[in-house]
Amino acid sequence: MNNSIESAQEKIERGKRIKHIRENELHMSKIEFGAKIGVSGQFIGLVEAGKGNLLYPYIRNLMRLSGHSSDFILYGLDDTVLAKTQKILADYSDKQILECMKLIENLSIFIKKA
Repeated sequence: MNNSIESAQEKIERGKRIKHIRENELHMSKIEFGAKIGVSGQFIGLVEAGKGNLLYPYIRNLMRLSGHSSDFILYGLDDTVLAKTQKILADYSDKQILECMKLIENLSIFIKKA
């Protein structure tokens, strides 16, 4: 598969994610959504159709508005891991977390050697 085909498919998938965020999570029209992140509703339509890309400042605005990471918006990578991890670790002291990290590090070294 050549790069232009991959790039076109990535733009389509990214557009689908952005549309999902707009419609299903934020419940906004294209015009309202665009105004919130700093672009026109017409441009949002192009982005959602895979025919346009948001520049960094608008992605940053989308991240703030939606609570999603850029990794999710751009590539579809799971962005709930960090929030879940923070929630789990909230009940532990810094010392306990550091001790656990050392244990994980030692375990990974042990597994690598096996």
